[in-house]
Amino acid sequence: MNYKNIVEFKVWGKYALFTDPLTKLGGEKYSYPVPTYEALKGILSSVYWKPTIVWYIDKVRVMSPIRTQTRGVKPIKYQKGNNESSNDLAIYTYLTDVEYQVQAHFDWNYNRPDLEKDRNDHKHYWIARRMIERGGRRDVFLGTRECQGYVAPCKFGEGQGFYDNYGEMAFGLMFHGFDYPDEHKDGELWARFWRAKMIDGVIVFPRPDDEKAIVRKFLRPMKASPPQTVGLTEKGLLEGYQEGA
Repeated sequence: MNYKNIVEFKVWGKYALFTDPLTKLGGEKYSYPVPTYEALKGILSSVYWKPTIVWYIDKVRVMSPIRTQTRGVKPIKYQKGNNESSNDLAIYTYLTDVEYQVQAHFDWNYNRPDLEKDRNDHKHYWIARRMIERGGRRDVFLGTRECQGYVAPCKFGEGQGFYDNYGEMAFGLMFHGFDYPDEHKDGELWARFWRAKMIDGVIVFPRPDDEKAIVRKFLRPMKASPPQTVGLTEKGLLEGYQEGA
């Protein structure tokens, strides 16, 4: 990697629901007070992603005060008995009026040697910059699909944040992200956790390979099944092509 390939952007929305995916299988849901590493990685992947690269979230700055709002919802019940009602009422606790500044960078996905010829960091960096300026390639969601988010460029640290001089705030053991088999070890799915803390409104995330800060839990076997690619070796792909013509 020749360059640092750092991108900065802000993301905001009316509602957010950042939950531990290991405990949100049905029932009532309660959001973490701050976004998880995996949620921010998902937001950035919605803006721009290729299997050639892996996004790493460096840090997030919480700009708005942490506020919650509870709402009653009726999630779809896919399995029910003869005497059961169609849907049960559940209470979800959302974050409201959220805004964050995010700094991230990308590195190559070394589990995809078939895409080695696509490792052009100049190309991927500028595509990512353009996609941030245009609000992303796909819809952005803040934790769940009912929470629409929006993305725009910014300079990390600019402007006044609500927690700029707040000091340290600890959140205890918090979900960090997943180790998917296409980016980590093929055949295994792991969950990562860490002891999150915010200092003056900024949370600095450990890298997924930081063995001192990350606690891992093996979930289940999972086989990576990426689409087969042949890259620039595809027969006839460059037939008749002349560089600079």
